Amino acid sequence: MNRTETNTKLVAALLAVVLGACALAGCSQTSSAQPNVVERAQGETAAPAPPPSGFLGADYALLTPKSQDPNAPSIVGNQEQQAALAYVAPGVNFSQYNKVIIDPVTYWADSDSTLPANQQQVLCNYFDDVLVKAFSKNYQIVTDPGPDTVRLAVALTDATSAVPVLRTVSVVVPQAHALNVIKMAATGTYAFVGSATGEAKLTDSMTGQLLAAWADRQFGTAAVKNATVWQWGDAEHAMNYWANGLDQRFVTLGVGITAPESPSAALQ
Repeated sequence: MNRTETNTKLVAALLAVVLGACALAGCSQTSSAQPNVVERAQGETAAPAPPPSGFLGADYALLTPKSQDPNAPSIVGNQEQQAALAYVAPGVNFSQYNKVIIDPVTYWADSDSTLPANQQQVLCNYFDDVLVKAFSKNYQIVTDPGPDTVRLAVALTDATSAVPVLRTVSVVVPQAHALNVIKMAATGTYAFVGSATGEAKLTDSMTGQLLAAWADRQFGTAAVKNATVWQWGDAEHAMNYWANGLDQRFVTLGVGITAPESPSAALQ
């Protein structure tokens, strides 16, 4: 490939990343890392997946990268919400289940993690709360195994905080916002944002059979609605995104709905 062709590809890749970054900056509160300009020029369509923490054990071998196929199996949401890595066991009759055990969220960090244990617990407690809130809309949450019950185990494996004041400047001030979009194109993430990385597995509560597994990382964006996000706001947005996505994916997988429908839900 000659220099002209290389430069043309880099310019096209830069334009694609900038346009994509602008779209994300306009609406989404979280986003997965995007390929940078060099990776785009080399034909990459997704940023590297988060490294394994050990939470999923031998099941990492079953995970496959995010697909561009809208019909590809994923445990989180629809095509736009696919996790970086996912697995859904083939041939499972998900409609036989209608209750969910949600294990307490745990924090699986590297030995060199600088996040204090008390802050890890605060984040895990928050994730517990949003998972219960999301699943309570459609499912009965129980504590005892049964033939109609799945067990959801979730772990946070990393979390980083935003830089509130600089974050606000980068979102609100036009010149700083433009530089932030360029930074997104160059590196795949915005400046001054926080992030969260998580893993989950779904098993039959009686047999322990693995039904699905997932690993993903979400970063904050330059959306205007994120201008006043607090230190851990991006991490919380990521957990909200995952909780809602997991609940909706249960619905699309065919897991039976047992929670009573509220009047407000019926109107939506």
